Amino acid sequence: MTFVEQAVDESPEPEFFHSDTQARDLTTHGELALDDDGKFLGLRIRHLYSCGTHGAVWAPLSIGVRLITSLYDIPAAHLLARAMLTNTVPTGTYRGAGRPEAIFNLERLIDRAAQVTDLDRIEIRRRNLIGPGAFPYLSPMKIPYDCGEFETIMDKCLELADWASFGERRKAAEAQGKLLGIGLANYIQTPTGALTEWTSVEVTSDETVEIIIGTDSSGQGHETSFAQAISESLGVPFDCVHLITGDSDRVKDGGGSHSDRSMRLGGTILLEAADKIILQGKQIAAELLETAPADLEFTEGQFTISGTDRSMGLFEVSKRAGSLKQEADIARRLPAYPNGCAICEVEVDPDTGAVRITRYAAIDDVGRAINPMIVDGQSHGAITQGIGQALLEDMIYDPQSGQILSGSFMDYCVPRADDLPFFDIDTHEVWAPSNPLVVKGGGEGGTVSALGVVINAVVHALEPLGITDIQMPATPERVWRAIQAAKRAPPR
Repeated sequence: MTFVEQAVDESPEPEFFHSDTQARDLTTHGELALDDDGKFLGLRIRHLYSCGTHGAVWAPLSIGVRLITSLYDIPAAHLLARAMLTNTVPTGTYRGAGRPEAIFNLERLIDRAAQVTDLDRIEIRRRNLIGPGAFPYLSPMKIPYDCGEFETIMDKCLELADWASFGERRKAAEAQGKLLGIGLANYIQTPTGALTEWTSVEVTSDETVEIIIGTDSSGQGHETSFAQAISESLGVPFDCVHLITGDSDRVKDGGGSHSDRSMRLGGTILLEAADKIILQGKQIAAELLETAPADLEFTEGQFTISGTDRSMGLFEVSKRAGSLKQEADIARRLPAYPNGCAICEVEVDPDTGAVRITRYAAIDDVGRAINPMIVDGQSHGAITQGIGQALLEDMIYDPQSGQILSGSFMDYCVPRADDLPFFDIDTHEVWAPSNPLVVKGGGEGGTVSALGVVINAVVHALEPLGITDIQMPATPERVWRAIQAAKRAPPR
């Protein structure tokens, strides 16, 4: 008898650091011009985008350039955006796709301008925010912002973060040998994503409503939000709505889940299909009630003859008809401009360079928040991703060989739960006029603002040492080296 010994590889699955696209490889030179009163006069930006060995995705560069003036009234702006090939793996889209970089650049410039001009960081922003009476507002990059209450949101965030009492907390930290800093960042987005979306809505004979839609959930709770939208529109119980996604035998088309698009595009066509079902139901109910369709009103799931108590429910009509079924699709952009403000407070250990986030507050305008709890959950995840880039995550290549040195999660640090504080977040709803659900999007705002607000806070903590800037990620080693360099620097 012969035995064959077979080796079994029990090592973990390979981590694709050497092949998958990475993100945020952008070098920027920025200049901001101000008058004697702190009003912004002009902005000049130079982007150099590393696309890696070949151009896989250009969205981070093309989308980011649209937002270089953010939500500030800057009358003139000039941009030069270039891409280069390097020896790194290709770069691609990552939560925010160019928008976090644009907001980071401007918010850091504004903080630096406040330092140079000796203006308060909040006051300089207040003087330059686009006012509520300026809409519709066409930015220098030709982006038509439709609505927003930017100063109100900033004020609400200042209150939520207890900005006024920061001085007391800073003194307490100093007594413990720590450096405390606080930062603020305002942001605005222009989420786009795939333009095509499709849905089918059917009111069945067994008193259920079946939604089939192309966009698929990756944790955003579509089963809840879409059901809420249809429940409200058709006046049916929430529990009777069933969502079907990801079934290629039944889903005709769809654009996926990204770029804050699912509720904006998917919700829009859901309501369109629901309106078609109501019209279809009116035709059938009119025959059954022996009246004209124009004499019927539809409210709370009932077709009622105007001025009478004669009515028939949607499910009763669907049973008599066999079912009510309609489709809807879209193949165009629905613009939306989610925006908000974030405030971060950090504690720096001057002996080790370690940065600990002690407070984080954010107010987001997502338009109508269909389900506030889901919006909060998405904000938590988005903020965490941004903090990861600001403080921890770094792809390091050996400059001589080009070899990746952070080639696994043993070497590449991602945020963990104990790296984060409890977030204080809220929404300020300014309904979007571009879609019937009046939503803007809530999936990416936390990331878009996090980069700038965290680094602003770190630099503010280090300001007493004469440090005016630090590169991302602000790792303990990088912060420690900056502190040591500041100690060796000659007095000014």
